[in-house]
Amino acid sequence: MDNFTKNNSTNKNNLANQAVKKQVFDDQLSKDVQVSSNSEKDYEDMYAESFKRFEEGELVAGKIIAIDKDYVLVDIGYKSEGQIRIQEFKDDHGNINAVQGDNIEVMVEYWDEEEERVVLSKEKAAKVKIWDDIKICYDNNETIKGVILARVKGGFSVDIGVQAFLPGSQADLRPVRNLDEMVGKTFAFKILKYNRKRSNIVLSRRAILELERESKRSAILESIHEGKIIEGIVKNITEYGIFVDLGGVDGLLHITDISWGRVKHPSELFSVGDKITVKVLSFDVEKERVSLGMRQLNEDPWATVTEKYPVGSHITGNVVSLTDYGAFIELEDGIEGLIHVSEMSWTRKIRHPSKVVSIGDAVEAVVLDIKPENRRISLGMKQVVPNPWNVISEKYPVGTTIEGKVKNITDFGLFIGIDEGIDGLVHISDISWTKRIKHPSELYNKGDVIRAIVLDIEKENERFSLGIKQIETDPWTTVAERYNVGKEITGTVTNITDFGVFVELEEGIEGLVHVSEISAEKIKTPVGKFNIGDVITAKVMNINGDERRIGLSIKRLDIEDDKALLGEYIDNMSPVNSTFGDILRENLQNESNKQ
Repeated sequence: MDNFTKNNSTNKNNLANQAVKKQVFDDQLSKDVQVSSNSEKDYEDMYAESFKRFEEGELVAGKIIAIDKDYVLVDIGYKSEGQIRIQEFKDDHGNINAVQGDNIEVMVEYWDEEEERVVLSKEKAAKVKIWDDIKICYDNNETIKGVILARVKGGFSVDIGVQAFLPGSQADLRPVRNLDEMVGKTFAFKILKYNRKRSNIVLSRRAILELERESKRSAILESIHEGKIIEGIVKNITEYGIFVDLGGVDGLLHITDISWGRVKHPSELFSVGDKITVKVLSFDVEKERVSLGMRQLNEDPWATVTEKYPVGSHITGNVVSLTDYGAFIELEDGIEGLIHVSEMSWTRKIRHPSKVVSIGDAVEAVVLDIKPENRRISLGMKQVVPNPWNVISEKYPVGTTIEGKVKNITDFGLFIGIDEGIDGLVHISDISWTKRIKHPSELYNKGDVIRAIVLDIEKENERFSLGIKQIETDPWTTVAERYNVGKEITGTVTNITDFGVFVELEEGIEGLVHVSEISAEKIKTPVGKFNIGDVITAKVMNINGDERRIGLSIKRLDIEDDKALLGEYIDNMSPVNSTFGDILRENLQNESNKQ
């Protein structure tokens, strides 16, 4: 049985006892007391005083008249003072919170007739009064203050004079991030339900906040207008923006309106519960939709970008993003410029900007172009240093012999390192005057140091042409001196085609015996009549040094041999008067002259 039920039962018994006592008292007075002129008043006083000692559980007002080590004496208007245990006045530190002369409300616990003393309780009186207050608050939908004592399973324990429970869902309008922050704080609460018998009380702080929010909501809707600057609390964060509680009305701050600069995700800048200042961009009254902006609180930095960053000026910024085609540099909040991959180096062919810079790097660049209407700034890194191609022709004029390492080998030639970042190309056709080269790797390897001559420099196209064979004299310029027309030569067959046979006369110098010059007999193809490596003798028929061609003939050499044999035969014949021999010699001479 709780105190409230016990007190009610006690009060009923006291009333019954009072009725019995009144009857006894009346009978006794009629026998023993002689009534005087003021006997009626004395009777009433005596009657009232006699009932005070039996009202156990009653709440009465009293005054502290004395304090000792064990009790606090309280005058409640009875013939003997009431006593309250001193412990009821001690705080957590042992200090006594009682002052003589203070008026207090107490409960009569019991009356000791033998010792003629009344035992009182301040704490029980307070609890009875608290439950009365709780009932009044609940019935009248009023609020009650309390202190959050501690976190418990599912919520908080709250002291409102008696212990009550605050569910976590009723602690605030939104989930509380740090529950421990609420412990020890005093708030106002609504009583959702209570049970006095079970000492069970459930509170809500959220109900009060919702009422406040609804009140604010009406005021906000009346006062809100486009262009208004207002404070709000971050309610929710998404990838496209944040929802802001303006006081019962939610507004959307889109990611593009957060900052003039780059924002990857709103969570990088905000957390739920943050208090922020925003500007109303638009307000749909019917749908109650509010569009908010934060960057609009500051001036658009692009408005003065041409004055701040004129073309040709040097800037320093941080790399904030990389793409396949370049790097974006933040000059200031809201201003970014692009360094195209082609503007990163004068000499290197950069496939991706990550080969040169990384996100977060501080870089220096030159402003190449500005288009404020498109919010674009073109920057260049390579322009910070002089263009090496502007001085390369002065440093290495055409005809200069240079020495460098082979840095790369391709199908079409060799790349030779000249200066840092500048490579020269030796085309495969400029490797040798005479050798037939299928691939440069037949003669050179990476890292080989070679000498070459500067053939040409195209600064506009950034091309540096070199030649290896030009270091030596072209053997074709003197080939006519070594192989004059009509000379008989000996060479090795290097190639056989349908139209003739190629014969190497010396290293890199070949002559062609056309199929028509192989034999006096008509031959369709020399294939099958010669083998690679065969050594043959032929006659030089013609030489074209410009086209690097030497025409050879086996047939002509054979004809001359036949003529020589015939002439020798005639010469060896007897010098008789032979009309036929003279005629034949004459014919041979004429034929030779024709040729």
